Amino acid sequence: MFHVTRGSGAPLLLVHGFCVDHRLLLTLDGAAGAHGGWRRIYVDLPGMGRSDAGPEIDGSDAVAAALVRFVQEELGDEPFAVLGSSYGGMIARDLVAQLRDQVLGLALLAPLVEAEPAARDVPPRTVLVEDPTLLSSLDPDDAREYADMAVVQSAEGWALFRDHALPGLRAFRPEVIDRLQARYALTKEPEAGSPPFLRPTLLVTGRQDHVVGHRSAAALVERHYPHATTAVLDRAGHNVHLDQPVLTAALLDDWLSRMDVDR
Repeated sequence: MFHVTRGSGAPLLLVHGFCVDHRLLLTLDGAAGAHGGWRRIYVDLPGMGRSDAGPEIDGSDAVAAALVRFVQEELGDEPFAVLGSSYGGMIARDLVAQLRDQVLGLALLAPLVEAEPAARDVPPRTVLVEDPTLLSSLDPDDAREYADMAVVQSAEGWALFRDHALPGLRAFRPEVIDRLQARYALTKEPEAGSPPFLRPTLLVTGRQDHVVGHRSAAALVERHYPHATTAVLDRAGHNVHLDQPVLTAALLDDWLSRMDVDR
């Protein structure tokens, strides 16, 4: 599995969402690096970014199993923390369930909870600030991708999307994505049959997230993660950390600090 490592210290595994790659989460590296003491490991999930995927990668269960193998091969029994975004949040929850005694903490950014779109509790698509001049200046395909996700359209927001989301959207393997979509849900909910996860947890969602919403994740955390800090950020959609980078960085720093105390 392709990955990029930055810094030194305790491992922090960062897991991106569906049809993007590790670059989506690199905007978090400034905050994590400034905090110190954490070795950030950014992975490309199978079939996305620069990670290959053979026919055995036939659904989300196989993706989750591949990530467990990656951790076992790269980290052995070393304690680590994990952060998952969107689809990567579902995969990160499964990783916690599989290796919970090794996990120092869990952070979730706009996590996927309901795999079936019809079951999701989402707000209507909302654009709070439109910038038609900006959109008209872009390549039409790029403008469409950006406009589909942006809650506040701006030159700054476009630059973040262009550098961190768009590359992954252009790099995934369609044939792998088709296989994953056919078996998109995990066979078993990660928390099913497990005791509450008692390590530091963070949940950050966007109030205008029309992709997965914010209510299902809040209910999940309330049931299973008693030491969670939760935040629903206004003026933020599914790419909550791109829409609200300063607030997300502050919450990430607090989460890292809580794990520093426990280590």
